[in-house]
Amino acid sequence: MKHLIDPTDLSVQEIDDILDLALDIIDNKEKYSEVCKGKKLATLFFEPSTRTRLSFEAAMMELGGNVLGFSSADSSSATKGESVGDTVRVVSSYADIIAMRHPKEGAPMYASMVSGVPIINAGDGGHNHPTQTLTDLLTIKREKGRLGNYTIGLCGDLKFGRTVHSLIKALVRYEGVKFVLISPNELRVPDYIITEIFEKNNIEYKEVTSLEEVMPELDILYMTRVQKERFFNEADYVRLKDTYILDKSKMKLAKPDLSVLHPLPRVNEISTSIDEDPRACYFRQALNGKYVRMALIYTMLKDNGQI
Repeated sequence: MKHLIDPTDLSVQEIDDILDLALDIIDNKEKYSEVCKGKKLATLFFEPSTRTRLSFEAAMMELGGNVLGFSSADSSSATKGESVGDTVRVVSSYADIIAMRHPKEGAPMYASMVSGVPIINAGDGGHNHPTQTLTDLLTIKREKGRLGNYTIGLCGDLKFGRTVHSLIKALVRYEGVKFVLISPNELRVPDYIITEIFEKNNIEYKEVTSLEEVMPELDILYMTRVQKERFFNEADYVRLKDTYILDKSKMKLAKPDLSVLHPLPRVNEISTSIDEDPRACYFRQALNGKYVRMALIYTMLKDNGQI
């Protein structure tokens, strides 16, 4: 059975096929309106979510399928002490595919070992978020027309940011991508990303603390929020949360065709004053998330012989 736990579970060809299918769905929505008729998606969200959970649900509904599940651990039997394994074993007898978010790293991987249906990792702790990565790749493809040969700046919480970790793993497989890592020293990317991904594969990267300094060289800027829920010390969060704020003055330093992405939700790191700037792509990016999840659900059900 094929699951999606880590972005590298998909080959570059498989990613490209999913993105091409998403583009076809965008252009031919009616063609796909009943391809998952009679199928059920279970959304097991042990951690709060707006875009990811609702886009999964909208995706399945627009494919003609149905949705069941819960939106927080508080509304599940986890409050009674039920294990993740037992929850997944039971729910996999009710649904055809499961999208799962959990605060503990590795929980979706464990779920995939006991599930009777395909598992999609919808985010596990500070580890991975592969469907956000597919969303990001579709956005880059639609905005830039290509997935290689550009300079991307990743800004903010690069230590705990699972969206950043997943995106890096995917982008290093495309040619000519240069990485600029913008963060305070306390929120640098984990060492394994530097040693095992960048240096091992001879990927061009640099680490800086100033956003203004590198704005003129970026083709894409991927902003992230400093995540309060990942901090053990609230004083550290308060000290670091407003380190980077993208506003009109910084946008004046950027290329006219810069693309600004953000996985959302945002707090203060992007000023609302630039929402109408054509270079602000984050709301288009959120919509792309629905289409790419439609493509993924359809592909996984098909590949696992369920449709």
